[in-house]
Amino acid sequence: MGTQESDERAGGGTGRRALLGAAVLGAGGAVLGLSGTARAAGSGPGGGHRGGLKGLPVPTVIGHRGASGYRPEHTLGSYELALDLGADIVEAGDLVPTKDGHLVCRHEPEIGGTTDVTDHPEYAGRRRTKSLDGVATTGWFTEDFTLAELKTLRATERIPANRPHNTLYDGRWEIPTFEEVLRWQNEQTRRRGKQVWIYPELKHPTYFRKLGLGTEERLARLLREYGKDRHNSPVVIQSFEPTSVQRMNRLVGNPLAVLLSGADSRPWDFVETGDPRTTADLVTPEGLKEIASYAQGIGPTLDLIVPRDSAGRLTEPTALVRDAHRAGLILHPYTMRNENPFLPAEFRKGADPDAYGDAFGAFRAYFATGIDGIFTDNPDTGVLAREDFVND
Repeated sequence: MGTQESDERAGGGTGRRALLGAAVLGAGGAVLGLSGTARAAGSGPGGGHRGGLKGLPVPTVIGHRGASGYRPEHTLGSYELALDLGADIVEAGDLVPTKDGHLVCRHEPEIGGTTDVTDHPEYAGRRRTKSLDGVATTGWFTEDFTLAELKTLRATERIPANRPHNTLYDGRWEIPTFEEVLRWQNEQTRRRGKQVWIYPELKHPTYFRKLGLGTEERLARLLREYGKDRHNSPVVIQSFEPTSVQRMNRLVGNPLAVLLSGADSRPWDFVETGDPRTTADLVTPEGLKEIASYAQGIGPTLDLIVPRDSAGRLTEPTALVRDAHRAGLILHPYTMRNENPFLPAEFRKGADPDAYGDAFGAFRAYFATGIDGIFTDNPDTGVLAREDFVND
């Protein structure tokens, strides 16, 4: 999930839509939205191993960049811990290219805040200021490094002020390639005896295409090579750029989702092409119907589901869940985190930026809107919150 996250600033469509849409109802047809009526589908022996996404529990718990509440994000250590903690799907990873065309997993192409690159004097001259989706960004960028060079770096905690405990693991893991993630997925599936699902995101595809590093084709090539390019493949692809999702719809058969930032924002591909629409236009019934013509789901910011008032407290839910379901789309909003600064004001406990608030209360409020799943940095909390919700 990308820089569009507001909470961090403090053809072949029918078959795929039917597959992914099964998560809305679950195997048993339980409709979400009313406390006590949602039930985990396929939660018995083999649940999540047969029948695609409909075999996963609902609401689905998605490990955001792995278990990033406990380990530096987008590392194999974070991904594996997410599975250990019960995540149904792992967001592995945010995909950006290297200079020599490999897809690697980083939150952003700028890696100054997520690796130890500043400790490598040999790369001091690589520091640049670039315009990344219209924002002047200074640092070190993956597209200026070969894969071999990136492999000399190690991952570090991105938000140490909120997660000082995660800094214990700084330097432990290297930057994974997406090909390594696909092999890891196969290994974990064999080891755990059930299908492991992943949810990669294409980051800044328009930016990279202008650099001659088109990411959609690279991703499609890898998925085909590993036999994971079909409508029932355990790989859901997402992007904040609708035209990128449309391009993937033409290249592969995978389930697809359009990510949606704040209502007033414009996808960068729209900015580049002169499309005047904002996210507010995309979440109208007409906009959602258009998305449903090439994607099977949306990943809206939680504020599009339940806005916050000027004091940071939750207000009334919008009509987005209802309207998206009517369009045949599932909703996997982002992002739930346990720490105080990221929670709605009424669920915070004190002002300590790394202390936990009432995350269970916040999960319950969001689950009650009828969402089909949620991205969370704390999969174990999400799993327990779901258990409370479905058994209430």
